[in-house]
Amino acid sequence: MRKLLSEDGYEARTRAAKPRTMLLSRELEARPSQCWVEEDREFEMLCGLALKGIILARNLRTPCQISDCTGHMFITEVLNGHPRRCYEMFRQRTLCIDIATNYGLQQTQNVSIEEYVGIFLMSLAHGCSNRFVQDFFNHSWEMIHRHFHTVLEVVLKLSVDIIKPDANYNDDVPEYILNKPRYYPMFKDCIGAIDGTHVRASVPQKDEVKYIGRKGYATQNIMVVCDFNMCFTFVWADWEGTAHDTRIFNEALQRPDKYYVVDVGYPNTRGYLAPYKGTNIRYHLLDFRHGHTAAIREPRGPKEKFNYLHSSLRNIIE
Repeated sequence: MRKLLSEDGYEARTRAAKPRTMLLSRELEARPSQCWVEEDREFEMLCGLALKGIILARNLRTPCQISDCTGHMFITEVLNGHPRRCYEMFRQRTLCIDIATNYGLQQTQNVSIEEYVGIFLMSLAHGCSNRFVQDFFNHSWEMIHRHFHTVLEVVLKLSVDIIKPDANYNDDVPEYILNKPRYYPMFKDCIGAIDGTHVRASVPQKDEVKYIGRKGYATQNIMVVCDFNMCFTFVWADWEGTAHDTRIFNEALQRPDKYYVVDVGYPNTRGYLAPYKGTNIRYHLLDFRHGHTAAIREPRGPKEKFNYLHSSLRNIIE
């Protein structure tokens, strides 16, 4: 009896649930397109919001340098700190007053003269990249680049007044010659040696041909003058690689009462002493080292003896 009752109850509940399930199924079947339309609208709204976020993110300029320590604060801290730190950071004592007073470096609304000079000196002292300096001074790439070249132009003006020999520098006989009997008194009025060297250059393609010389690639022919303290006293680096040493030489400054020793590539004229030339006349020191015996290696005749001493003296610049 219980089994029959339970079965009858189950069947009754099943029969009662079927109409409700059928009604729900029919309702969903009646509006499938409406559900899909609502889902499409939601998807379109999400895509629109995502695109809007991307556009706003691209248009809004977010600062890259957000440190609380500005470049001015960094410079002030270094200048007011231990003198050794200033020298270690910039390889230089303070010189801002001289640059501002005599060479026209002016501060801007956002950058002080000290910060200008600090950017320049740090870049040179440590070989820092622009990106590295940005982190120290909290400025953009463009500002670091512009400030560096502003100070560079001022320092070039400063160099003209500082990097120059004393007016009486060459009046006396150089000690290098005075203390060596083989040079004195023959070369007592010699004040230095001249030589040219080729340095690889990066030039625009349209100008490359005139810079390609005997090296086979673009170079600058640089003429340098060296005294007997092994200090450069004159450098000329404005010539393309195809320019001959003599052409550069003719543009150089001359001093009538003194002279320089030059190699066979330069003319022998007033103020410039070149060696003797000839097929059978040796000049370079290596030429005097060839030979099986000392007699063969020794200079032959007065011209080779002069050339040997001349080459030995001019070797100061090699």
